[in-house]
Amino acid sequence: MTSLTHDTAVVARSRTGAGLGFALVSATTFGLSGALARGLLDSGWSAPAAVTARIVIAAVVLVVPGVLALRGRWHLLRTNAGLVAAYGVAAVAGAQLCYFYAVSYLQVGVALLIEYTAPVAVVVWLWLRHGHRPHRLTVLGAAIAAAGLVLVLDVLSGADLDAVGVAWGLGAMLGAATYFVISADEDNGLPGISLAAGGLVVGGTVLGVAGLLGVLPMRVSAARVSYQGVEVAWWVPVLALGLVAAAVAYVTGIAAGRRLGSRLASFVALTEVLMALVFAWLLLGELPRPVQLAGGLLVLAGVVVVKLGEGAPSPVVEPLPEEVSARPAA
Repeated sequence: MTSLTHDTAVVARSRTGAGLGFALVSATTFGLSGALARGLLDSGWSAPAAVTARIVIAAVVLVVPGVLALRGRWHLLRTNAGLVAAYGVAAVAGAQLCYFYAVSYLQVGVALLIEYTAPVAVVVWLWLRHGHRPHRLTVLGAAIAAAGLVLVLDVLSGADLDAVGVAWGLGAMLGAATYFVISADEDNGLPGISLAAGGLVVGGTVLGVAGLLGVLPMRVSAARVSYQGVEVAWWVPVLALGLVAAAVAYVTGIAAGRRLGSRLASFVALTEVLMALVFAWLLLGELPRPVQLAGGLLVLAGVVVVKLGEGAPSPVVEPLPEEVSARPAA
């Protein structure tokens, strides 16, 4: 019995370790997208065109592995058609579109801060929908991470808030929260790579149709793209966006969510902001300020506290005496 318990603990630690590794890869690759896209936008691309190219390329890359992973179990797609559609519309296309419109009204830092309240939304959702009451350490970790993000995004200097922009930012937050919740769901039977492929196909289709209808401006450019004075052909960042910042990012993100759970995975994903700062420094020459570095340390500290909260026993609500007496005898 002791040996069985020990083996179970070892497997759990190994699963958590692998999940953290996948989460960091996902956060790093997602964090690369901003700096890559910035170069494309400066060279004449519109944001919807860059986003659509990114998603379509990733969908093309993952669709064959996604189909093979099903091993002929097509009923999984039929029974989870609504889930895949929700993932593609909300977590892929919706989150990115809402963020794009948010930054047209707000400072980029403010829009990011609103979107990255998603982990808090995940905790609240799990509490209200599934009764997963967060431990006090989880709440404390959320507060520490939120304080760190405020410093990282440097919004304390004063930012003009627009109600419409805030609404779009909240839409991006809901899309990100949907991504974390659906990614962590292991009960649907869909292989992670199949879910990612299906969601990207749906998201790419939605964005493509919106472009054809003229809802979104689709403007591309063949001009060379510059990063820190080094010019590259336009297709280099486009392929990097699709292959690395989308295909790898979504697959590893789902793998992380299924090993860590949506709550912890969403908090570890906060390191995407740190990675975005690093890549902005390397590719765009935007150096983070000391206050932002301090904020990054707070974010990491918050993730550690959340992890401690995940391992701590949840508070048990004792039934009232009258509730006990009202129960039928066994």
